[in-house]
Amino acid sequence: MLTFEQIKELIELVAQNRLQGMELERAGFRLKIDGQQAQQASPAPAQILPAESGAPFAAPPAAALLAPSAAPLPASAPTAPAAAATPAGPPAGSHVLTSPIVGTFYRASSPDADPFVEIGSRVKKGQVLCIIEAMKLMNEIESDVDGVIAEIYPQNAQAVEFGEPLFAIRTA
Repeated sequence: MLTFEQIKELIELVAQNRLQGMELERAGFRLKIDGQQAQQASPAPAQILPAESGAPFAAPPAAALLAPSAAPLPASAPTAPAAAATPAGPPAGSHVLTSPIVGTFYRASSPDADPFVEIGSRVKKGQVLCIIEAMKLMNEIESDVDGVIAEIYPQNAQAVEFGEPLFAIRTA
């Protein structure tokens, strides 16, 4: 059986290499990861299938250590990276901050509080921009650059995937 960290790394490898997917089976354990589709910008969730039953179980879309017996399947068609999920793309001279985890995006610390940032807000490296709730834990997402918020991609209380664009920060 693979650990959570190993599954997480496998999913990241499929996403980074833009593979259509991969399957791994060993000792009654079967893991199938569906990768990116040509029309999709983010990877599809993985499924863990017990070899004997074939019933799917949802696996977290994060990734794991590549086992020697696990060889990813080659991709038949290249796909766009997750940062290209926005229709017009990020503004010129911008840095796109992506989601480090899967969860629910919140612009403020509570429903009645002001948002951490708005479009046009000046931010510093390390400043909290939003919260992503994952498994009842509130994770503060900080800016990794100094700049001005040019775009805020997800809506408040929207589910976000690993690697999905959150903010475009104009650094120039």
